[in-house]
Amino acid sequence: MADPLTMVDITPAELSAAEKIFGDRLDLAKRYVEHLATSGTERGLIGPREIPRLWSRHVLNCAVIESAIPEGSHVADVGSGAGLPGLCLAIARPDLELTLIEPLERRVMWLQEVVDDLGLDNVTVMRTRAELAVGHVEADVVTARAVSALSNLAGLTIPLLGGKGEVVAIKGRSAAEEIEKAAKTIRKLGGVETSVLTVGENLLEEPTTVVRIVVNKSQKKA
Repeated sequence: MADPLTMVDITPAELSAAEKIFGDRLDLAKRYVEHLATSGTERGLIGPREIPRLWSRHVLNCAVIESAIPEGSHVADVGSGAGLPGLCLAIARPDLELTLIEPLERRVMWLQEVVDDLGLDNVTVMRTRAELAVGHVEADVVTARAVSALSNLAGLTIPLLGGKGEVVAIKGRSAAEEIEKAAKTIRKLGGVETSVLTVGENLLEEPTTVVRIVVNKSQKKA
C-alpha cells in the first residue's frame, strides 16, 4: 500500500497561502495534515480520496475563516469531527481559546491525540452534543462546517453564545438560499444580522463561503 503522506499535495500557491495564514506555526499545520492523512484516514475521519486535497479543500478552506474571528475570542466548534475548522483555527490563532464539541467517542479520542501531539494548550475537547453543551460552554464565536442545513444548525449553534456573539458557519453555494429558509428561526433565537461572506479571496484559488450570524438577544427583532 502506498504511503499516504506521498499522496498529500500542496501547490506553490497553496504553500504561500499556508505560510501567510499559519506563519511560524506552519510546521504544526503540516503535522496536523500528516495526522489527517494517516490516522485520520485509517480511523474513518477523512476519506482516502481526500488525501491529495487535504490542504486545498480542507485545511486552507477552513483556516482562512480566522480573518472573520475577533482577537482573543472563545470559539466553540460544533461537530468538530476531524478538527475542521477547530484545529485549523487553534493552529493559526494561538490567541483564540477553542472548545471542540464532538459527540462520537472515536473522533474525540483522535482529536485529543492530535491536540496532545501538537501541544495545543488553547484547545479543550468535549464529548457531547451541541444542545447538551448549552450552559456548560459560553462562546464569543461558534463555528461549524458540514454539520447541518442552516435551519437546523442555527438551533445547535446560537444557544452556545449565551445571548450575544457570532456564528461563523462554512457553507457552499447554497448559502443565500439556506439563509432565506432559516431566517425565521434565526430571528427567534436572537439573530439580528445574517450575511454571506467570502473569505480568502486574495489567498485561495477557491475562496471560502461563510454565513455570519450576529446574535444579540437584547436587540432581538420581532
